[in-house]
Amino acid sequence: MGTFQLIRCDERSRARVGILTTPHNQIPTPVFMPVGTQGTVKGLAPDRLKGMGVTVLLGNSYHLHLRPGEQLIREAGGLHRFMSWDGSILTDCGGFQVFSLSKLVRIEEEGVTFRSHLDGSLHRFTPEVSMQIQNDIGSDIVMALDQCVGYPTSEFQQKSAMLRTLSWAKRCRDFFHSKEQQLFGIVQGGMIPEFRQYSAEKTVEIGFDGFAIGGLSVGEPKPMMYEMIDATVPFLPENQPRYLMGVGAPESIIEGVRRGIDMFDCVLPTRNARNACLFTENGKMNIDTAQYAHDFRPPDPNCGCMTCRSFTRAYLRHLFKAGEILAAELATIHNVFFMIDLMNHLRSAILNGYFDDFSQEFMARYQGK
Repeated sequence: MGTFQLIRCDERSRARVGILTTPHNQIPTPVFMPVGTQGTVKGLAPDRLKGMGVTVLLGNSYHLHLRPGEQLIREAGGLHRFMSWDGSILTDCGGFQVFSLSKLVRIEEEGVTFRSHLDGSLHRFTPEVSMQIQNDIGSDIVMALDQCVGYPTSEFQQKSAMLRTLSWAKRCRDFFHSKEQQLFGIVQGGMIPEFRQYSAEKTVEIGFDGFAIGGLSVGEPKPMMYEMIDATVPFLPENQPRYLMGVGAPESIIEGVRRGIDMFDCVLPTRNARNACLFTENGKMNIDTAQYAHDFRPPDPNCGCMTCRSFTRAYLRHLFKAGEILAAELATIHNVFFMIDLMNHLRSAILNGYFDDFSQEFMARYQGK
């Protein structure tokens, strides 16, 4: 079982700094969690992640259930031992992947039946099955099973998914029995503020160790996402962690922190890296373009990552053009380091009372204004 301690709250916004404790370590918040969907952050070994200051990773129950299977992971001594990671792990319940990747999904009150996107095999997730899978995986933070809907979606579908998520949340809470893991509930409600408020209030009533905001970053405009965060956060407890699922663009993280979010995850930094897109303080850099062919400066002169300390823009461009594996690794090192460094700066800004100034200056540089 873990604890969450608030350290400081910003005076001009909802931004805050805290410490989330799990059996494996202490996690300073706000925190960005790199995504290790299948038991690995693509392109980065655990020692590299630890050296960057990563404290918590995200794994996915859907993918790990399909391959290699939770029983094998349990036999290995849990996911920490299986992947040789001694930091914390949060496992997503797999609900989003069921609805976005699977074939022939059938949703019922009892649970969801789906065919694997890998081989078409038939599987069934119920709240109880999801809890058991995540218990076998041995993650530090377990997510309740939810139903996610995309955007746009009818009001009826948004309400139905929100009510089903609440029903499943109660069953997850009743079945969950681990003394070592924390269980987070997920707030749904689509893009309707009243649904978000109702879902938040009822999820809090059920009682969880932390609360996630799900069903955002599914195609809606960013102002609408921020509106839904504003409609939800006031109804979540001050003394428990808040997790915005699937959001990882730097500008969205800053807006989430401003609104009181403590935890973020997203594949964006690693996926962009594999596609030659680097995050820099001056915005995104497509490193494989011709303008960098003879550019022997560091990718980001103000970055302290191994990539920027050791290699040039011209070299990274060459690696991508040559199809070398090292290209994706070096770009991923940079992007993950950038996200961890951003979170370090955000925590420092909140602790020292200049969050508003820092966020405005960062956004001006990042967006080129």
